[in-house]
Amino acid sequence: MKPGVGVMRKNSLIRAFGLCAGAMTLPLLAAHGLAAETFNPPQGCTGTLTVQMRSCLVTNVWTCAADAPGEQWVSLFTQEGPWQVRKIDRDFQWLTTYYADTASVETMQLPAADPSNLDELLTTRNDTYDFIVTRDDGSAPERFQGYDRLTGESVVIDGETLLRTEFSYDVLDTAGGIISSNAGRQFVSETHRLFFFGEDWNAATPSQITDASPVEFIYPGETGFMSPNPKFDCGAVISSLQVTP
Repeated sequence: MKPGVGVMRKNSLIRAFGLCAGAMTLPLLAAHGLAAETFNPPQGCTGTLTVQMRSCLVTNVWTCAADAPGEQWVSLFTQEGPWQVRKIDRDFQWLTTYYADTASVETMQLPAADPSNLDELLTTRNDTYDFIVTRDDGSAPERFQGYDRLTGESVVIDGETLLRTEFSYDVLDTAGGIISSNAGRQFVSETHRLFFFGEDWNAATPSQITDASPVEFIYPGETGFMSPNPKFDCGAVISSLQVTP
């Protein structure tokens, strides 16, 4: 989807932690650097899934008792530490996104002109979206317009059945000018109601493809659950990865 998980989206790939989950959002992220072996969700919340991905990324997912049904939290870590935390609803709308590197918060304007609708995607194989996000750092609002489409193919990765998707979206400024155009192929899980990264590129440089596909799905009680440390494709040189919401 637009930037996936699940947790990536503004320039190429996905970008969540509300006060309901603790007023410690950014401090909590900052406290979980590479020295930590386990990421601990805030009080009242329970970890549900960890996904190790290519491009040296790992995401952790949790739910909180105070949230509405279907809402989830998705954190994204690189080998340099925490990148972002995003709160999503059952249709994978990016309700709130917290960025650790800039200590900024991004909020979706609700209701959206054309909300993301995961049920529609799973039922009709197509879903369009059109929404605006604002940042608390004074930057101008940005508008996301695009679509997700099921290809009709499925794949099993580490025992998880995932549906293949393709997506395309434009990021526009307040005057309607295109800031960037992005496209790619991702995965969606009916079980978890989450998008997972796949291949992603900018329309201006279609040959420059980033692959952040999932490799391992880790559950409570399994080694590596809630780890903030990515495992795959990590090295001394970090690729020019651009995680988008």
